[in-house]
Amino acid sequence: MAAPLGRDRSRERTRDAALPRAAPGNESQARLGTHLPLVITVHGRLVGQITAGPIQYGALRSAVLGYWVDREAAGRGVVPRAAALLIDHLFVELGLHRIEVTVRPENAASLRVVEKLHLRPEGMRQAAIHVDGAWRDHLVFALTAEEVATGDDGRGVLRRLHREFPGDTPVT
Repeated sequence: MAAPLGRDRSRERTRDAALPRAAPGNESQARLGTHLPLVITVHGRLVGQITAGPIQYGALRSAVLGYWVDREAAGRGVVPRAAALLIDHLFVELGLHRIEVTVRPENAASLRVVEKLHLRPEGMRQAAIHVDGAWRDHLVFALTAEEVATGDDGRGVLRRLHREFPGDTPVT
């Protein structure tokens, strides 16, 4: 990965170096079909990760999305686009029925992501996830396949995102 002159890429190298350490667990879960971990890149540069998991089949047919993005890429429409693509894939290709996202109440950026994607609020899970050394409350948002008008191309959430936020599509 070549860096332009004068640009500090030390944080990127740190994230890139961290990815292989996380990959073995992600890879085994992906092979089992219980998780779908994907990297988010912009112009060939790793800027984040989005994961569907656990993916549950059978009568439940659901998944939980989680993601992170570096500060430089935040607010540029990268996460809503990645999430829209992944949700469309989960509904159309994997036949899932329900997608859920949990967000810390103070995370304004992630609250904006679920708003853009039309995930409906379902309530608060108290002390739900261990983050930064403590059990943290998380708001729950969800979307079902019936809530999305999916075209023949399989892109319902992405199409709606582009229609409602045409200027918010990141440059690829």
